[in-house]
Amino acid sequence: MSGAVKPPYAREAEEWLAQDPDPETAAELRKILDAGDAAELAARFGARLEFGTAGLRGELGAGPNRMNRVTVMRAAAGLAARLGRGGPGGVVIGYDARHNSERFALDTAAVMTGAGLRAWLLPRPLPTPVLAFAVRHLGAAAGVMVTASHNPPRDNGYKVYWGDGAQIVPPLDAEISAAIDAVGRVDALPLGDGWTVLGDEIVEAYLDALAALPLGGARDVSTVYTPLHGVGRDVLLRAFERAGFPAPAVVPEQAAPDPDFPTVAFPNPEEPGAMDLALDLAAGREVDLVIANDPDADRCAVAVPGARQLTGDEVGGLLAEHVLRHAAAPDPLVVTTIVSSSLLDRIAAAHGARSTRTLTGFKWIMKAGDGIVYGYEEALGYSVGGIVRDKDGVGAALTVAAMAAEAKRDGRTLLDLLDDQARRYGLHATGQLSVRVPDPALIPAAVRRLRADPPSALAGFAVESAEDLAEGVDGLPPTDGLRFRLAPSARIVVRPSGTEPKLKCYLEVVRAVPDGDVAPARAAAERDLEALRNALSALLDLS
Repeated sequence: MSGAVKPPYAREAEEWLAQDPDPETAAELRKILDAGDAAELAARFGARLEFGTAGLRGELGAGPNRMNRVTVMRAAAGLAARLGRGGPGGVVIGYDARHNSERFALDTAAVMTGAGLRAWLLPRPLPTPVLAFAVRHLGAAAGVMVTASHNPPRDNGYKVYWGDGAQIVPPLDAEISAAIDAVGRVDALPLGDGWTVLGDEIVEAYLDALAALPLGGARDVSTVYTPLHGVGRDVLLRAFERAGFPAPAVVPEQAAPDPDFPTVAFPNPEEPGAMDLALDLAAGREVDLVIANDPDADRCAVAVPGARQLTGDEVGGLLAEHVLRHAAAPDPLVVTTIVSSSLLDRIAAAHGARSTRTLTGFKWIMKAGDGIVYGYEEALGYSVGGIVRDKDGVGAALTVAAMAAEAKRDGRTLLDLLDDQARRYGLHATGQLSVRVPDPALIPAAVRRLRADPPSALAGFAVESAEDLAEGVDGLPPTDGLRFRLAPSARIVVRPSGTEPKLKCYLEVVRAVPDGDVAPARAAAERDLEALRNALSALLDLS
């Protein structure tokens, strides 16, 4: 670019280059600078990844608006500053098998020990629930998990847990973010090398805790399992063996960790097609159950072979009933979110348990009160027994297997259990309209339009009330979103995704089953959900 006018952000890019310890991202940025690529410079330096209650998550690459070693070391230094030099406890650090996850974990350990804090590093790529468990098990002051969960292959992320084993919530996120802002150049940070690499004893402790879950006595169940190229396989197989279940058949094409996720468009078991290979494998065998974890094994998806995949709310209701039937805790509390099915409240009441609702995210669920025996969110996240104060796809898989084994013993399936719940509590059918957009700015604009001019009716349902979640409802903190209550018995929540460029609409229709025949009620509810999806899609106009 000699003699040429430098594009905007060229100076910031040069300053970044001077401190970048990663030759790969340094070469990438040097190429962009030499080409004078103003658009790429603006994309990387015109904004930055914001540290929030989900920590950091974004695309890999050079610059403050990307995940890279500079961004991670700054985040680690900010967290260390908030914890305080030589403070009690220490930090336990985990990582998955995504691109650069191990490197980011090592950088975090170096920054923490350089700041005078004790650091423990998990021994290899492991599921997120192992990290969340380890925080409390080791008495750590905080935990860091390097993962982007079910995001696309080019993403990575940085989740922060506090000493209670749960993800951070305000005001901690803002305090850590402010400390990150005060971090100078990362090449001036003191780095240490005295961290402790944990052995397999931490996994053994987690497995022992899972084996003590309220699983019941049945164990005869045949399972197909896929970790979706993630880190769940070995831990889940050991968990099934420890609890006395037959070993699941693992989908061979998806068994080993692979950060490129070559067999799926998105490594998220919620996405259409993600479980196809597992269902295909089950079709050629005598199989009772199909289970999938997402790549960091904090989520769990469930299907009945030859039938269908269950929704997150359906699994959530079944698990709640199982836990409350088997749990011995006094005055138990079950928790879900404002976008999940209202069925949980009815199940809790029938079992004499307390129930409550929080904002979306396990960071809120696990802080809902004392006595939590079960928490879930519709996005395939479940915490059973209070062992892990976050989503635990391995513990959920064990408990689902126990439910399926009990049903099989009685000559039934999980689908029969769903019908039992529909007869007892009414049919609670839920669904989603999830709109992925190329331009994230379209999402707040759509929410603003809907907020300013809410509909009076949708798909033949009268809108009884329109609540702005940004004003706080039901005693909950404000959050960006809207809730519509529809007559005679339906509900819609609209909110932006916290981790992806999506607008999510959560739908629920409740129908009575007066004569015990669930099939007509289920078919009618599905027609209602489809009509609501179509009406919402037209109203939002984001295509």
